[in-house]
Amino acid sequence: MDLSGKKILIAISGGIAAYKIHFLIRDFIKKGAEVQVIMTPDAENFVTKLSISTLSKNPVYSDFYGDNGSWNSHVDMALWADVMVVAPCTASTLSKMVHGICDNLLIATYMSAKCPVFIAPAMDLDMYVHPSTTKNLELAESYGHIVIPAENGELASGLVGKGRMAEPETIATAIESFFSANPKEETLKGKTVLITAGPTYEAIDPVRFIGNHSSGKMGFSIAEEASERGAKVILISGPTAQTIQDKNIDLYQVTSAKEMLNKVFEFYDQADIGIASAAVADYAPKEVAKEKIKKSDDHLTIELVKNPDILKTMGEKKSHQFLVGFALETQNEEENAKAKLEKKNLDMIVLNSLRDEGAGFKNDTNKIKIFTRTEKKEFALKSKDDVARDILDFIEFQLLK
Repeated sequence: MDLSGKKILIAISGGIAAYKIHFLIRDFIKKGAEVQVIMTPDAENFVTKLSISTLSKNPVYSDFYGDNGSWNSHVDMALWADVMVVAPCTASTLSKMVHGICDNLLIATYMSAKCPVFIAPAMDLDMYVHPSTTKNLELAESYGHIVIPAENGELASGLVGKGRMAEPETIATAIESFFSANPKEETLKGKTVLITAGPTYEAIDPVRFIGNHSSGKMGFSIAEEASERGAKVILISGPTAQTIQDKNIDLYQVTSAKEMLNKVFEFYDQADIGIASAAVADYAPKEVAKEKIKKSDDHLTIELVKNPDILKTMGEKKSHQFLVGFALETQNEEENAKAKLEKKNLDMIVLNSLRDEGAGFKNDTNKIKIFTRTEKKEFALKSKDDVARDILDFIEFQLLK
């Protein structure tokens, strides 16, 4: 099964079966999932953070605090996940989970999780059949958790019986079956989302143009996420190498700011949500040469005129639309973003700063802050697909108010 876009949080507790998790992580990654891993301190006696991090392609955490005094947020990890898999789940960790004994990062993350939780118990056979374990597994299931039963086999103690953690293939099949039976909830079904993306190119002559470094990745990620949530998506993009495979997204390609303006207002009245992520050129040459300008002297003067302000016009003509703008700033970031929010009659603005490493044009990652007139929310550096989810989650929350 293709697990592209699925976010799987694996929680490893301190049992010998932890060595099997390498195979599970590798399988999830090969199938396109994003994987993050947390561990109990005892789990480090059985597997190393280095090996797990190498396979998952993410840092691995076992404590609330990093070596530099930073906080490893259990809340962020818990809310990030589509599913949480506790494997192996020892008798001690199981007991702490169901009774709320929150004394390590794994339990704190579990207690903050809103996603489905899978439990793969692993312990010696006498521990597995002990009445307390049986009761705790029943409690876990009563909370809505999914227990992947332990299997019969040779155990670390040398005994043979039930208590062996389910094989990685069995755990993977359980997760894949869950995703197959529970496609993403269509929270935007019945809504039309109009999105602008990419740069605009303003012609100087038939060969040259004024443009910028926007790749369109952010807008395309938002379009794909909105479509997954059931929305009708109209994506208007300037020149970009990005492609769309989703047949439920209507893609219109334009070149200049004026072309983008005209195309936006073909559909604006239909839109319930407008998201203007395009990096529209502010100026264009007043005159476009019909032939290529030849290099004749040391200086070339081009008179520029202001382009139409697409976002401001959308704000002026807004009737029922929830309107979202973007601000890419290099100084006085928050002040400039808030001013743009007011000046252009937006409901929400997404701020990027070029001072943040990994944010802005061309990167596959982004780091944003979101502002409304009364709220501010900051997000960590994430993939643009994850940022798209954060943006749409925030929009949906505003629409419910």
